[in-house]
Amino acid sequence: MITPTALFAFDTLLTEEEREIRNTVRRVCDREIRPHVAEWFETGELPARELARTLGSLGVLGMHLEGYGCAGMGAVSYGLACLELEAADSGLRSLVSVQGSLAMYAIWKYGSEEQKQEWLPAMAAGERIGCFGLTEPDFGSDPAGMRTTAKREGGDWVLNGTKMWITNGSVSDVAVVWARTDKGVRGFLVPAGTPGFTVNDVKHKISLRASVTSELVLDGVRLPDTALLPGARGLSGPLGCLNEARFGIVFGAMGAALDCLETAIAYAGDREVFAKPLASFQLTQEKLADMALELGKGLLLAVHLGRLKEAGTITPEQVSAGKLNNVREALEIARKCRTLLGASGITLEYPVIRHSVNLESVLTYEGTSEIHSLVLGKALTGIAAFH
Repeated sequence: MITPTALFAFDTLLTEEEREIRNTVRRVCDREIRPHVAEWFETGELPARELARTLGSLGVLGMHLEGYGCAGMGAVSYGLACLELEAADSGLRSLVSVQGSLAMYAIWKYGSEEQKQEWLPAMAAGERIGCFGLTEPDFGSDPAGMRTTAKREGGDWVLNGTKMWITNGSVSDVAVVWARTDKGVRGFLVPAGTPGFTVNDVKHKISLRASVTSELVLDGVRLPDTALLPGARGLSGPLGCLNEARFGIVFGAMGAALDCLETAIAYAGDREVFAKPLASFQLTQEKLADMALELGKGLLLAVHLGRLKEAGTITPEQVSAGKLNNVREALEIARKCRTLLGASGITLEYPVIRHSVNLESVLTYEGTSEIHSLVLGKALTGIAAFH
């Protein structure tokens, strides 16, 4: 027997340092996350602050950023960390992605030196948590239609509007909020507790239950000019952040798929049907082989995109291709693994159904599969099918 990743000699594509980073994150997840994540999912409660400190000490918060207490690791190392985090749970990888690739990256890329010094070291350590407010109740795939506004009043800015589906919202110390001004879309740092700024958690979720999802309400929130991110002008600012986070999903989704496939292989070997192992049936082996192929192709694509990112040549269209393919295939793997587990597949005793419903959200957020298909369609034809 070989592992699904060994079928593609996956480890030969990685450096010794990359393998050690992956293995370290895996050990921490095995020790700190996996024993508890099913309960967190079932109760819909997450010890986010405690986890942030654990992840900060591990060095994975903003690990692909340089300076300010960040680890400065390569794109593949960051991707492998996302893979192991999502193999534990998509909600955990979401916490890390939003912290590092959205909130921290926005400050690191577009913030002033004072903003960077104030927020980034504490966020890298997990002592402070950030969120990213772009999506609105009526504007997800079309962020250009945002209704949140920021208007000048004297030397201050006054923000009004609502953001929705915000990961880490109610546990954040700072929200990166994007708003429309008379000179285009700009980003603002809104500290928790600012008068007029309220946060409400989204209840009754079936997916990403081991994750904090919130609504941000800004009602006459007054901020000094120093809250403005000076380097971001227009939608290219928030979209650049989203491209960073989408890259982590390319690897992360394969982590969820790998956890499902390894679970299904182990289960099929132990489960007896008609007096012999489920794994001995041809239909079972066909399912396992098909899933291993799609997993392997997704992993190869992820590493290839990681090397392009490290070389500074990756394009947004290539990230879209990775996100579209790998999440779609991971979801199909999770669903097929559930069938192999039969009735056991719908319980939290095994991680498969949890991964499956989580991946339904991953398929939608940071660009739906439909939007990424249209991004690729535009790249291939030169014609935009949406505006």
